Amino acid sequence: RPIPPSTVTISPNMSAPSSSPSESPSPSPASTALFCSLLSLLSLLGILGNLYTLGLLLRRRRSRRRNGGVRCCFVRVLSLACADLLYLFTAPFIVYDSLASGWAFGELGCRLLLSLDLLTMHASIFTLTAMSLDRYRAVAHPLHTSSTNSSGLLRVALAWGLAVALSLPMMITLHLEDGGEQEGQLCVPAWDEQSSKAYLSVLFCTSILGPGLAIGALYATLGRLYWVSQTKPVWASGSSSGCSPRAPKPKVLLLILGIVLAFWACFLPFWVWQLLPLYQPDMLRTVPVGTQVTVNRILTSLTYGNSCVNPFFYTLLTGKRRRSPQNLNTVNTLCRKSSPPQ
Repeated sequence: RPIPPSTVTISPNMSAPSSSPSESPSPSPASTALFCSLLSLLSLLGILGNLYTLGLLLRRRRSRRRNGGVRCCFVRVLSLACADLLYLFTAPFIVYDSLASGWAFGELGCRLLLSLDLLTMHASIFTLTAMSLDRYRAVAHPLHTSSTNSSGLLRVALAWGLAVALSLPMMITLHLEDGGEQEGQLCVPAWDEQSSKAYLSVLFCTSILGPGLAIGALYATLGRLYWVSQTKPVWASGSSSGCSPRAPKPKVLLLILGIVLAFWACFLPFWVWQLLPLYQPDMLRTVPVGTQVTVNRILTSLTYGNSCVNPFFYTLLTGKRRRSPQNLNTVNTLCRKSSPPQ
């Protein structure tokens, strides 16, 4: 459904912006049925997959209570799976909203359901950034890496706290607006175009640009360390008093990077669509409202598809890794051996 040009959508669950609010798009029943069926299928598969991931985590945590690193990984993957579940649980409401005329879940539902998009999106990318940082510290500074359960909980709590703070302005400003007899009530944010532009730009930096630069820098450094570890002898590291960086584990790095790339692939098009009417408003004026609705539906399905694919990575990331107890206690021995010969 179109919304007034003075407002802008910042959620895949909200209607696409339109330069002609008086024209009501009329998506075909077949298009609406296809969108609702696809969204329902994605949400069902995603919920089942993430619930399976949670069950797998709980079962493996009980069998590895003595391994602090596993507990730390448990907290982070648990955070990602919970964020996906929260987002997927909004799908039935969006399906109903696509079939009904007007918002039917009241102002409280408007504020909560549509703010969950921003909340879960930021919680996911902040948790992934923390995982990438922990992986870097484990490789570059193996003796100084804190992998306790409490430190993992603290970082996850910080990620969710920042996500809540960034989504609060949306939750506060969302309200119901009368869209006329054809549109019914619409759930839209109450701010002008300049405020929307500023807020959206900040959210783009905090969810895509900032974490993207940070994660990119971390993985570039890890790639350099991996290259050095494969081409340089251990005694040539130049570290006689401390432990030299250890070789990264390509499987773990690639799995975390895969989750990050899947996030960007599914949410970057969404952000381009959000920023387009703010920075290039003339480009949408010639696009029919029905086309805008179709694009919005495709991007909505894409964001839900991200939460559907993620359990595959989570399962691999928490998969069984054989490690002898002797290897867990040989870090200091390896460090002493890594010093150059006298």
